[in-house]
Amino acid sequence: MHNISSLKTYFDEMEVTNGDDEFKVWLIKVFDSKLELASFVASRRLGPGVVTEYVGFLKGSFNLSFRFKFDQGPDTIIRFPKRGHVATALMDEQVANEVRVLEYLSKNTTIPVPRLHSWGLTSESPHQLGPFIIMDYIEGTLLSTVLKKSATDDHDSMVLDPAIDNAKLDTIYRQIAEYLLQLSQISFGRIGAFSKHGDTWSVTDRPLTYNMNELATVAGFPADAFPTSTFDSASNYLKSLAQQHLTHLWTQRNLADDPETAEARFIARHLFSKLIDQYCIDDTGPFIPFCDDLRPSNMLVDPETLCITAVLDFEFTNAMPAQFSYDPPWWLLLSGPEAWA
Repeated sequence: MHNISSLKTYFDEMEVTNGDDEFKVWLIKVFDSKLELASFVASRRLGPGVVTEYVGFLKGSFNLSFRFKFDQGPDTIIRFPKRGHVATALMDEQVANEVRVLEYLSKNTTIPVPRLHSWGLTSESPHQLGPFIIMDYIEGTLLSTVLKKSATDDHDSMVLDPAIDNAKLDTIYRQIAEYLLQLSQISFGRIGAFSKHGDTWSVTDRPLTYNMNELATVAGFPADAFPTSTFDSASNYLKSLAQQHLTHLWTQRNLADDPETAEARFIARHLFSKLIDQYCIDDTGPFIPFCDDLRPSNMLVDPETLCITAVLDFEFTNAMPAQFSYDPPWWLLLSGPEAWA
C-alpha cells in the first residue's frame, strides 16, 4: 500500500527547462522594448497625459508588467503573460478571457478590479511580445504579506501567522466573504469562459483553467487533448477532467519511477472516474464564476485601514459547478492543502 507522500507528482524537468529558456529569451526582448512600450501605452491609455517616467517592473508567477508614470492621472501598467511560463498556445485565449471577466466584474459586482484602458492579442503588440492588458496601477500591499508569518526560513514564507490578531483577520475575511457571496449569486447556463454579445453575457467558450496551463507547461501535456467546448453539466465536466488525468498519466515522462507507483496512479484515476455519477450534485447548475487563482497573494490591501484596494489576476476564471465555490477556500492558511501535512 502506498502512502500519500509517495504519490506526490513532480514536474517534468525537461519541460521546465524548456519553458525557462523560452522565458529568458522573451525577457530580453521585452526589456529591450521599454521605450517603445512607453509610447505604445501612451497611445492606448484613456484620458490626457504624457509619459514622464518608467517606474519599474512587476513580476508574478504568470505575468510581467511595466509601470509608467504620467503627468496627469494614475500610473499605468502594461501586463504581458510570461512566455514559457504560460503556454504559448493558450496566451491569447487567457488574456481575452480575463478582459471579459474584468469587464463583467466591474459592472456587476463591487469587487475592486483595476480600470481597464486597452488590451490586445499578440498580433497587436509591439514586436509580437504577446497579448497585453493596459490598466491603472493600484497602490497597496500584497494581502499575503499582511497575513503571513514572519519568515525565519524559506519553509515559513507562506504560512498564516498563528499569532495574527482575530479582529484583523475578521476585517479582511469579511471583505473577501462579501466578494465570494456576490459571485455565488451570479449564474450561467453552461460551464466555460465568459463571453459577451451586445449587452448579453453568456458562456460560449471552453473553460481555461490554472491546471490546464500547468499541464501544458510543466508536464508535456498535448494541447490538442484539452476540451474544446463548453459543458452543460457538472458530471460531463468532471468526466472530461477524469480523461485529462488519464492522458496526463500516459504523457508525462516522469510520472512514475516504478511499476507500483504507476499502478497506484492508474487505479486512483479510474476510481475518481467511477465516483462522478455517484457523488456529483447540482449536475445541471447553478454554474457560477470561480477563479482558480483567487488568493491573498493576488489581492492588494491598504496596510493602515486593511481595506482591500484591488483583486488581481482573473485569467483562470470560468463559470464552474457551484461546489467549486461553495467549498472552503483552499488558501485559508495561505499555502495549499498539500503543504499542510
